Amino acid sequence: MRSRDVLIVGGGPAAITFANEYKRIKPEADVALFRPEAHSMVYCAIPYAIEGLFDSSKVFKRDELVTDAGVELLRRSVLAVNFQKQEVSDDVGDTHGYRTLFVATGASPIRPPIPGADAPYVFTVKTEKDMRDIITRIKNGAKRAVVVGAGAVGIEQAQAYRKCGIETWLIDIAPYVLPNMIDEEMATHLKEELDNFGVHTILGSRVESLRNTASGVSAVRLSSGEDIEINPETDFVCFAVGMKPDIEIFAKAGLATTHDGIVVDPRMRTSIPSVYAAGDCCAFNSAIDNRPVGGKLATAAVPMAKVAARVAAGKNDEYPGFYNGAATCVGEWRIGSTGFTAVIAEKRGMSTIAGYGETTTIFPMMPGAKTLKVKIIADQQHLRIVGGQILSKFPATDKTDIVTLAIQRRMTLKGLSRLAYSAQPWQSFFPARNAIVAACENALDHLAARGVHMEQTEMLECV
Repeated sequence: MRSRDVLIVGGGPAAITFANEYKRIKPEADVALFRPEAHSMVYCAIPYAIEGLFDSSKVFKRDELVTDAGVELLRRSVLAVNFQKQEVSDDVGDTHGYRTLFVATGASPIRPPIPGADAPYVFTVKTEKDMRDIITRIKNGAKRAVVVGAGAVGIEQAQAYRKCGIETWLIDIAPYVLPNMIDEEMATHLKEELDNFGVHTILGSRVESLRNTASGVSAVRLSSGEDIEINPETDFVCFAVGMKPDIEIFAKAGLATTHDGIVVDPRMRTSIPSVYAAGDCCAFNSAIDNRPVGGKLATAAVPMAKVAARVAAGKNDEYPGFYNGAATCVGEWRIGSTGFTAVIAEKRGMSTIAGYGETTTIFPMMPGAKTLKVKIIADQQHLRIVGGQILSKFPATDKTDIVTLAIQRRMTLKGLSRLAYSAQPWQSFFPARNAIVAACENALDHLAARGVHMEQTEMLECV
């Protein structure tokens, strides 16, 4: 048995980030990374590979991202961990010792427990095999597909199938698309866009069962009683209804976990000494209200892993929690979201106020000027910004990140309303108006119209 300074279990963004950050601080350390998959992948690029924008091999990350840092890459699965002996066992039959263990096992798509969900050609989307199986099914003559789940993954898959010429249904129990990212009034244009794109979008309906043959699914039964008929010889179903942490190997090992993953503190320490974890396999809190919230995004995994590496290497650092800035595309619309939606905030016990701003993406007289819509959400107690939503025909990530920064710095509506901004005919609306500022001013006007007068700071005390 060989013992190393650090063993890393997992091969995704958190694992790669930890490996590089730890070796940057301690280049002399003996570090090995277990990755069961043939490749690490750029997961969010999978739908674009499926639709054929580029060769599918381009979603694979280079092994050199790990090996160039001086980390040994072991293409093996870890089957068990003995925390008392500080050992892991792999699928080759070898045992490896460690001084520090970093867990980044990620998460897998949920396959709901409904009749027929285990039939042939019922897919989820995460792995190289998932991607290749879907591409093969399409190339072999698929004519119809049913996507279950109208979150970002489901919508991106549905659009990819349509671009391949497949008649596609998109089903969700929620009354509007992207319910975890945006509020209902911001989703109106998106349903219309999907309809115009040719996606049959059915909302407020649940998939109750799949009718199967030996070859595959022949019909999808909805709670409305409707059946969507598909050809079991050629067609397919795809579930995109959420993720669950990959923590099965720790079920009886004594590691503290919840339904959402491994319990970690702000320094990414687990309940076991010398064991750290980060990324989709972890449960953690929102940075807004310090209560548990889902955060299974690569943009959360990377900073979590940096904190874990620094702390494991003897530095002092803490992760503040999830802000959950995210983005997707629906047709020509670019959607960004950060923090809480109004619905989610109120479910978490907040009374909120919202404001809206609308401009064009560039000077309105310029060719190609399109609509830009912004919603800003604040809690009524302190008027602190707790969420934002962007709909644009231009990229929305830059504006989403501005709102995220406002949430991070605990800015109030007054503070964000004083955002200093730039303007140029090809890149923004007129200097006289900014959609983010306008949304904050709109919310403040609502308060004033109701006779609410508050002593407002520009930001709350940063912690």
